[in-house]
Amino acid sequence: AWYVPCLASLETLQELCRKENLRCKSIGITNRKLKSYEVEYLCDYKVEEGTEYYLVKWKGWPESSNTWEPEKNLKCPLILQNFLSDKNEYLSRVREGKALKVRNHVKALQPAVADYIVKKAKQRIALQRWKEELNRKKNHKAMILVENTVDLEGPPLDFYYINEYKPAPGINVINGITTGCECADCPAEKCCPKEAGFILAYNKRKKLKIQPGLPIYECNSFCRCGPDCPNRIVQKGTPYTLCIFRTNNGRGWGVKTLQKIKTNSFVMEYVGEVITSEEAERRGQLYDNQGNTYLFDLDYDSDEFTVDAARYGNVSHFVNHSCDPNLQVFNVFIDNLDLRLPRIALFSTRTIKAGEELTFDYQMKGSIDLTSDSADGLSPSRKRIRTVCKCGAVCCRGYLN
Repeated sequence: AWYVPCLASLETLQELCRKENLRCKSIGITNRKLKSYEVEYLCDYKVEEGTEYYLVKWKGWPESSNTWEPEKNLKCPLILQNFLSDKNEYLSRVREGKALKVRNHVKALQPAVADYIVKKAKQRIALQRWKEELNRKKNHKAMILVENTVDLEGPPLDFYYINEYKPAPGINVINGITTGCECADCPAEKCCPKEAGFILAYNKRKKLKIQPGLPIYECNSFCRCGPDCPNRIVQKGTPYTLCIFRTNNGRGWGVKTLQKIKTNSFVMEYVGEVITSEEAERRGQLYDNQGNTYLFDLDYDSDEFTVDAARYGNVSHFVNHSCDPNLQVFNVFIDNLDLRLPRIALFSTRTIKAGEELTFDYQMKGSIDLTSDSADGLSPSRKRIRTVCKCGAVCCRGYLN
């Protein structure tokens, strides 16, 4: 039998059942629960004969079942608080409060205000569901939060969260590892980095100690060392609670850290679809017209493959560019020693405060060792249309490409 995951929310499925007068025990629509009511959000407000009423959207019920309820019937203080906050936010944005003023004797909301409140409530629910989905799919312990206090934009419609490379047909991203180190306590003389001809990338505090442009070789799944090995950092995933947030200067979504990050610390991996350079050229033609910058060439050793994080990716999909970034790219090899297919890791270049936005340089110039033979291998795919940079840095180059 074929099983297709349902993209509709539980509340949407319940609405359909109630609308068609159907019963479905698996989603909670039984005879006993058919008439259960819970406030999902508030849609409108009015005063009649001195009594305040709110128009209620009931969770799991179609909008045709919305009812006006007196405030005394509502046991949802947080939803009431959100309603009032959204109303005041809208009013404060309309011509500095001159067109629509908050008055204590308001008998009803104007349609534009009620429409904004409903859209904001639906957005809040959609972002909450997206946050839950991201945290279900991630494979690391740290939380991912979502925040939009800027506009009514909801979750991206065509983005799918993944934890590791998604190879196109014919591309093998797990290749070449059959043995690992025999160290009882890494690093030893025969440890993975030394076997590859390089030094261990991390110090005793598990912070990066190598210069940009040099590769990182971590212990792999065949190594004798355990999960606490000091040479297993990138493979454990991000250790920091991060927040995907809506920027207020037209840069779309961004990512900020909710914890302090020390210098030379691993922050996240850049993942996506691994495609051929020929396919990247084809997709690049389409992305240029949209102003997208999700193609990242894997040309550490050659120029055969590219990572495309436009549709498939992790939190790094939302990290914005800066000409003065706080993250730096490094090539990492763990369970694949194919030099054409390094993993891309982002490390902090300085101490990053809690609440600060995370950024990296899409050109990777100025912060890497340009004398390194592999420096050119860290640059994202070349763009054909110049995109204006909005990073706001003092040293801003004016364009992303």
